[in-house]
Amino acid sequence: MWSSPRLSTQHVAAACRSLATSLRAGIPVVKAFEIAVSKSGDAHLRRIMQDVATQLRAGSDITDACRQYDGVWPDLFIHMVDVAERTGSLPEVLRSLAEHYENNLRLIRNFRSQMIMPMVQLFAAVVLVAFLLWLMGAIMLGDFTGKIEDQKTPLVSVLGLHGTSGAIAWLTGWAAVIAGMYVGYRVASRSTPVIARLHRVMLGVPVVGACLRSFAIARFSWSYALTQEAGLPIGESLETSLAATDNFAFREAASQIESDVMSGAELSEALGNSQLFPEDFIQIVHVGETSGTVPETLQRLSPDFEEQARRSLSALTAALAWSIWAMVAAFIGFIVISAVMAYANLIQGMM
Repeated sequence: MWSSPRLSTQHVAAACRSLATSLRAGIPVVKAFEIAVSKSGDAHLRRIMQDVATQLRAGSDITDACRQYDGVWPDLFIHMVDVAERTGSLPEVLRSLAEHYENNLRLIRNFRSQMIMPMVQLFAAVVLVAFLLWLMGAIMLGDFTGKIEDQKTPLVSVLGLHGTSGAIAWLTGWAAVIAGMYVGYRVASRSTPVIARLHRVMLGVPVVGACLRSFAIARFSWSYALTQEAGLPIGESLETSLAATDNFAFREAASQIESDVMSGAELSEALGNSQLFPEDFIQIVHVGETSGTVPETLQRLSPDFEEQARRSLSALTAALAWSIWAMVAAFIGFIVISAVMAYANLIQGMM
């Protein structure tokens, strides 16, 4: 078993799409992998696909060959290919997997594109405040009093920051906060209970939680419909689908949800007990259970869940933009009020 970097969603989607197209055209599976190797623009993916093709020629099956690479392929891919090989539905499953990963890619790209502007605004706000701090350093109390001892006293100071040193301290402070958040998240992500608790807290934050929940539900719906239609047992289907959300709060709830279902509870009841799924989603699953069409219902409504995730993302970016500029406005207002108060006190002292 070899350890290699995990394949990106984009590369897995491309591999699934290429293999599905070749297999649906009647091309033998080994040749299909060789074609995928020739079409791939990523050296890491080419090396893995070539090795899988070599193992297939030696008599191995796709699932065992892919499992040789520890953590390289997504768990959903391994589970689905295993079921597909046993049921003889490999082309159809690979096509569904390609669509699933392409849907995820759309959400990720949409998230990144919409987050660019708030990040640019935050950067501009930090730089603007640094400029104002530097500018304040040029306005000394002595300019108004004429006293020599006041020539080194700033007219306005914010948290003790002013002038060039204040601007540098402000920028350094922000750099330290960002670095600390990144390092803290990376460390926390190595502990499943810690990152799961963090994700649960984030789910409770207004706007942010709605966005994260919408993304998780969209991914869960795609994955659950996909795994159930392929014939995966309910336990594996739930575990795989909750893992596909990429949210550790949902992942951590997998064992309890699976236990409830295995104990005889309805799926809608088990999902509701987790307190992670909204009431409207629970009702959708309940209606699907009544008619025996939960996978079909979730598959049919997946575009709606994706659109809801986009709307939640738009609301999040709008809230971030308003928050950033509210912070800047409050800071500028504080500076103006402080300057007016300082000037008023100065006039009063001279009378």
